[in-house]
Amino acid sequence: MAEKLSFFQKVNTDFDKAARFTDYPPGLLEQIKICNNSCHFTFPLKRDDGTIETIHGWRAEHSHHKLPTKGGIRYSTLVDEDEIMALAALMTYKCAIVDVPFGGAKGGIQVDRNQYSLSELERITRRYTYELIQKNYIGPGVDVPAPDFGTGETEMAWIFDTYATMAPDKLNAIACVTGKPIEQNGILGRKEATGRGVVYGLQEACSIAADMKPLGLTPGLSGKTVVVQGFGNVGYHAAKFLMEADASVIGITERYAGIYNPHGFDIEKVATYREETGSIRGYPSATSIENPNEGLEWACDILVPAALENQLTAANAPRIQSAIIAEAANGPTTPAADAIFQERGIMIIPDTYLNAGGVTVSYFEWLRNLSHVQLGRLGKRFEDSTQRAMLQAVEKATGYQFSNDERQLIHGADEEDLVNSGLQDTMIRAYQELRETRMQHRSKNEDVDCRTAAFLNAIHRIAQSYMQLGIFP
Repeated sequence: MAEKLSFFQKVNTDFDKAARFTDYPPGLLEQIKICNNSCHFTFPLKRDDGTIETIHGWRAEHSHHKLPTKGGIRYSTLVDEDEIMALAALMTYKCAIVDVPFGGAKGGIQVDRNQYSLSELERITRRYTYELIQKNYIGPGVDVPAPDFGTGETEMAWIFDTYATMAPDKLNAIACVTGKPIEQNGILGRKEATGRGVVYGLQEACSIAADMKPLGLTPGLSGKTVVVQGFGNVGYHAAKFLMEADASVIGITERYAGIYNPHGFDIEKVATYREETGSIRGYPSATSIENPNEGLEWACDILVPAALENQLTAANAPRIQSAIIAEAANGPTTPAADAIFQERGIMIIPDTYLNAGGVTVSYFEWLRNLSHVQLGRLGKRFEDSTQRAMLQAVEKATGYQFSNDERQLIHGADEEDLVNSGLQDTMIRAYQELRETRMQHRSKNEDVDCRTAAFLNAIHRIAQSYMQLGIFP
């Protein structure tokens, strides 16, 4: 029966599993997990050949305990109201887990972007934005979209331009959406933020020897074998940063193909090959498969599902051969598969924590847009001069002369340095909170896994917000 649950029901199943370890009143728990607003709208698209097509779009605002609400917009044929509400709920919990002051939201349009021209996609995006404006589902203090599956910087630029044209507050209109191009007041590090956050989270989880020992692994990422499912923005950057952390990415799958090499891949070369050929299929010196789902079952230390939801199910869970499942995608594991993994002793690092890098850096972009000051701009020169003075003092005291290369490494923090530092600190702190919650419950002989601990932290943080409003005792 669990496999037949809708996506939103599966999210609520995970919520209920955690909620039973709390003593909050049922009414408060119901308010936390219910979806506050959901809107479905349709509009006509005149295609380049003159034909008319009806486009379906959705936007859901799951929780208003914090404003604005925040969540991406995806373009996919799988989009429907249930998926959007489920993803909005995950955004609520994700923001709470990493202590980012947003409520959760999500949007989507039911299209395959590969079937439309660039001009058609622009018309779809601008009309979708118009519908959001008319229904008050967008604004710097209301609801702030971002990229998701099937969208990127270009769509966010169209959304901003459409909103700014109609917005009464032109000054802060730039904060209506995040994930914008740098030239449109985006922030350095946002595009790779989710993938980078996955690696920061994995580094922290794998650094704890006591947690690695039962898995038969040594601490650290160095030398660990990794299979990545999905080679889009998140999968590519996760694989790239894992390689830079000295892990070995031995398997990569995408929509219609998969490649395997036990000696590991150079991720940049794979990305270049795909850009030139349109697919990773046939990549040299690799074993290729036609069914990418088979790649989930390759033996590895860490499996990184970075595609869509419901990829790990009761059907394939018994054949998964990884010690750690790092959920870079939203909802890749069904509750039935999750139970099997727990029985098998496989460590799951949950999506509600691990892929929060995107919304964390979106928060930084939103703050930057509202302050109208580039991060690091006010202090960089001062920090540069301080660092130079320190070098000179060391040289004078020791007689050692720093080389030009060494001097180049010493500089004040620029925007990207600050973004990455803030993201790393957020992921470290959130994981330590998650682990502490888990250990506290286990000390009371309560079987709380990482996912349940993450939901518990989210429930506690959201409940406190409601109680501070005086709505609940």
